[in-house]
Amino acid sequence: MKVDGYTKIELQQQTRNEIISKIREYINFKNLEPDDKLPSERMLSEKFGVSRNNLREAIQTLEFYGILKSVPQSGTYLANIGVVALNGMISDIISLADPDFKSLVETRILLELKTVRLAAIRRTEAQLKHMKETLEAYIAKAVNGQDAVQEDLLFHLAIAKASGNSTLNTFMLTITPEIITNFAKYHVCDENQAILGIDEHTAIYEAISDKNPQEAKEKMKLHFRSLYKYCYNVDL
Repeated sequence: MKVDGYTKIELQQQTRNEIISKIREYINFKNLEPDDKLPSERMLSEKFGVSRNNLREAIQTLEFYGILKSVPQSGTYLANIGVVALNGMISDIISLADPDFKSLVETRILLELKTVRLAAIRRTEAQLKHMKETLEAYIAKAVNGQDAVQEDLLFHLAIAKASGNSTLNTFMLTITPEIITNFAKYHVCDENQAILGIDEHTAIYEAISDKNPQEAKEKMKLHFRSLYKYCYNVDL
């Protein structure tokens, strides 16, 4: 559905960027320095004339890029970044082009064929337990015909965590929000694919449980075959 030529997702991104710009203007106007505290979400939402949910999304984006930091029971603070760097980083964030879906798919497949092998070699019993919990959460939604995209990705993030490679894990965390957005945008996962995913996820989990890296990689490759074909109309 489009409003004034924009999709809902595009409108959300536009709203987020407008709020980020307002936060930058406030920081500059008040001459805030590293570790200075920002007003509460309620005060900022009233000042900017935006909803607290939209404001929170903008703050979380700036937290993700290390510009702001939230301290539980205390508030939101400016990170240890100079004014010039801060303004430059925020400009870059606002102007970031959304990665195209094919690029996301290619990146995800490249990352996960590595992480699943490492997870099969390095996973701990605690990580395997967490992986099983995410798998069960996915199955519960899939069998009931519910949207299980987030549970699907939580399972894959659990694998990335078990790889023991913090850089690969960070890359997965970085692209996950865009994957969720694009899966919804392009209606990639229908009910039939979600049901099929149960057996595929289970096979991946069992290979990791058995500490069989080659089998884990093959099962992950099989899991991505339909997604790759969806994008490129060729088999992986």
